[in-house]
Amino acid sequence: MHLSHEEDDYNVSLSRFESMLKTNKVFFFDSEEFEEIILHYLDIGKATLAKKALKLALEQHPKSTGLKLVQIEMLIYDDKLDLAEKMLNELYAIEPHNEEIYIQKANIYSKRDQHDKAIVELEKALTFTDDLADVYNLMGMEYLFMDNLEMAKFNFIRCLEVDLEDQAALYNVVYCFEFLDQHEQAIDYLKAYIERNPYSEIAWHQQGRLSYSIKNYENALLCFDYATLIDEEFIGAFMEKGKSLEKLKRFEEAIESYQRTIELEDPTSYALLRIGKCYEKLGNKAEALKYYNQTVHEDPLLDKGWIAITDFYIRQKNYQKALFYVNKALAIDNQNQLYWKRYATINKQMNFFEEAEFGYRKAVEFGDAHLDTWLFWVDILQFLGEFDNAIQTLVQASEYFPDEYEIAYRLAGLYFMTQQPEKGKFHLTIGLQLNPKHHTLVEELFPTIWNQKNVQQIIQKHLNSF
Repeated sequence: MHLSHEEDDYNVSLSRFESMLKTNKVFFFDSEEFEEIILHYLDIGKATLAKKALKLALEQHPKSTGLKLVQIEMLIYDDKLDLAEKMLNELYAIEPHNEEIYIQKANIYSKRDQHDKAIVELEKALTFTDDLADVYNLMGMEYLFMDNLEMAKFNFIRCLEVDLEDQAALYNVVYCFEFLDQHEQAIDYLKAYIERNPYSEIAWHQQGRLSYSIKNYENALLCFDYATLIDEEFIGAFMEKGKSLEKLKRFEEAIESYQRTIELEDPTSYALLRIGKCYEKLGNKAEALKYYNQTVHEDPLLDKGWIAITDFYIRQKNYQKALFYVNKALAIDNQNQLYWKRYATINKQMNFFEEAEFGYRKAVEFGDAHLDTWLFWVDILQFLGEFDNAIQTLVQASEYFPDEYEIAYRLAGLYFMTQQPEKGKFHLTIGLQLNPKHHTLVEELFPTIWNQKNVQQIIQKHLNSF
């Protein structure tokens, strides 16, 4: 590999500076060399060395505007905004046409959350700068901070019109389109962008991702193919390509795409999981199980892995194995609602109703907001004869699901069973108002209540009113 003259000079300057620090000798550097050295240390996170370099630089070049601007940038970074502003005003009096002064003023305003004022300064910078793309990008970011996505998008597009290769701006403009739910417009924009820059793997990848989001899996696959042809080590594109192939039910090809990501880097739990899913879809249960086990071995904290292996055994009706794995998952994370729901489901299938009740209770406790979880829990409580607890649970559920007829019918049945006919009548009426078509749910869940004369009268009276 051959270095350019600029790179070679830069490395020499850096070596000389570090040698100077070690020997305490004083070497002369021009101001631009110092700027490069300082920015290098800032880029690699060595702020102390950057400050040392700045101090020496200002001693050798006390009137250098470039170095003073670097100093101001460092002051802003350290939140010394008042001092930075004072220095900028002094520089402005000397060089009112220096675009960097306006950019740093904008930076200060941005730090103070005065983004509208920052934009005013950046508009001034446009008048003097040769680097329009950078300023447009900065303006886009300010509009993002203001949640003005349309103007942010507009400025990122302006940036890309000047600098086609600005990848950050490309990502940002797509983000704006997505946030605004303009997926089709985003795809159209990327098509036009690709006409100008056909070898942009980022653009192809983003177009593929957007096509996937609107369920155009064929086009998504085409885009990811191009992205991986341009960059044969584009792991994200291979991963997305696998997902698209899955949607097209081309599971063997999907496996190949996921395997490619494993060849390029250490296996990820997500790739292993998807390969397992594909093998299961192909009917190869042994390989599916192998990859599910690899998934949980690779990342024991990935709940999707434990869920996959547990659900695998549930589908095989091997509830003992399923219970074994969900218990292993709970030993790692006993506050995971998804694990507790499966624990409950498995125990219910094995007729361990007290354990099932406990599982549903824990699932709700840890945030399960699905109606079916509440109803399964209540049905188990009813089966166990815990009618008061069942009623209490349904009342709680009704706060989250006030318009669910299934809750109303269950409450009606339980109130009639516990000799509270007025409350039973009230909730039966509510259920009939919400969904008269499914009033037979009372018969299904409470056959003895269904046959009561007063219950039938309420039902018939309501049905006859239509």
